[in-house]
Amino acid sequence: MAVLEFKSVDLIFGRAWQEALCLVDEGAGREAVLEKTGAVVGVHDANLAIEEGEICVLMGLSGSGKSSLLRCINGLNPITRGELLIDDGGHRIDIASCDAATLRRLRTDRIAMVFQQFALMPWRTVAENVGFGLELKGVSKVERTARVAEKLDLVGLSQWRDKYAHELSGGMQQRVGLARAFATDGDILLMDEPFSALDPLIRQHLQDELMELQQRLKKTIVFVSHDLDEAMKIGSHIAIMESGRIVQYGRPEEIALNPANDYVARFVAHMNPMNVLRGGSLMTPLAALAETGGALRLGAGGRVALRLSADRRPERLTLAGETVTLRHWDGSGEGGAAAWRDSVVAASADITMGEAILIRHMSGNPVLLVEDGQMIGVVGDEEIYRGLLRQTGKSEGGRRDANRMGDNRDG
Repeated sequence: MAVLEFKSVDLIFGRAWQEALCLVDEGAGREAVLEKTGAVVGVHDANLAIEEGEICVLMGLSGSGKSSLLRCINGLNPITRGELLIDDGGHRIDIASCDAATLRRLRTDRIAMVFQQFALMPWRTVAENVGFGLELKGVSKVERTARVAEKLDLVGLSQWRDKYAHELSGGMQQRVGLARAFATDGDILLMDEPFSALDPLIRQHLQDELMELQQRLKKTIVFVSHDLDEAMKIGSHIAIMESGRIVQYGRPEEIALNPANDYVARFVAHMNPMNVLRGGSLMTPLAALAETGGALRLGAGGRVALRLSADRRPERLTLAGETVTLRHWDGSGEGGAAAWRDSVVAASADITMGEAILIRHMSGNPVLLVEDGQMIGVVGDEEIYRGLLRQTGKSEGGRRDANRMGDNRDG
């Protein structure tokens, strides 16, 4: 069951919302609705299911509706029509229709938010800012002190606990905002362009820190961004929005390889594929590889000869006629090119394109992709070139995502 599920959500700003709904149902666009009614269509017919532990990125150009949709989750934007279901201890609450007391409890216990402009209170210290939400919840001072210390340590700001906001850099202030959100122990974290006001290097650093923290905390995160590279880097799923509508939803790799329309295609045209495309999409599958004399011939001049067992496990490898042992990628490339030169390397189908290029460069040979010890395909020069040109096939993961979206498959 999804932690958050949007069902045909509409958000209209303005008094003439009923007339505006009739017009959008008839197919009228934002500008036509505004001209005829004076009402603004913030979101129209949003259908989205977000699973536990995902980072779902809402992205699009300015005015696309991404922040408007995000703020529906904690009730800052009241939903005009539709349902927004949140899992609450095994039963579902519709944020669109729940009473004020329930909404306050969800905001206090289940949902936390990190803002773009930090929103720190300048008269409070770092520790006091982090503990503010706990004060509102009525948490005792002893427990509050312990939880604040824990969260400051989590974001690496323990030594700054008694400083004020003006004494911190922009990146440090944003980490205070993160610690404050974490302190409430809410399972759902909303992040509205939290890094966009920061310098590029600080921004990249905080993106990395967020992903490291997510490995430990396993929050369900809804993250707003207008930067595709940021979305592709941190998102497990991405919802691309245009004029208040979700036009495509899926895994980053699926969106990069199979844009739903010209709007999405323009977004992904200048994307860096290195950390987005995966080995499973790049590879030539085992069934498409030709055998010669009972062995697969791989690499330039067929210098790698590979024999597989009956259950497709690598059984015997020769490199330029010499028997070699298959090495397994450890993710670090420790020792550099000298340590991996003239080896044959097996890796998971989940490696990034950047990792595949690194392995190919260091070893001098194609990369064997394995799953549960069985070979499933190979990534060599040709596959890497195809990846650079975005000419890989449709991924299985993308098909699963399309099935999950139901009626929203085509936007």
